[in-house]
Amino acid sequence: MKRILVVDDEPNIRELLKEELQEEGYEIDTAENGQEALKKFFSGNYDLVVLDIEMPGISGLEVAGEIRKKKKDAKIILLTAYSHYRADLSSWAADEYVVKSFNFDELKEKVKKLLS
Repeated sequence: MKRILVVDDEPNIRELLKEELQEEGYEIDTAENGQEALKKFFSGNYDLVVLDIEMPGISGLEVAGEIRKKKKDAKIILLTAYSHYRADLSSWAADEYVVKSFNFDELKEKVKKLLS
């Protein structure tokens, strides 16, 4: 079973993402901030990380950069409510980029593509 780390500072979004991805057959672990995400990622064995960009403390972009430095082949999806990040060069540290919505089809499709 593929393992995904979902990182979002909003508890409701984190839980919703967890449920949606579990329904797709993935094993999900969560983190509520960048520091927790880095600790879990480097001590666990994850196939993919879904990262919110806007978080207090360490941003999702910084987390993606740290993950890429140490594990170049890590699969990363950046998730945000702000579409302007698409043009941000640092968001290219991710494999995919998804604008948050209540329709999770785009996210599920990108997860499936990266993990197949």
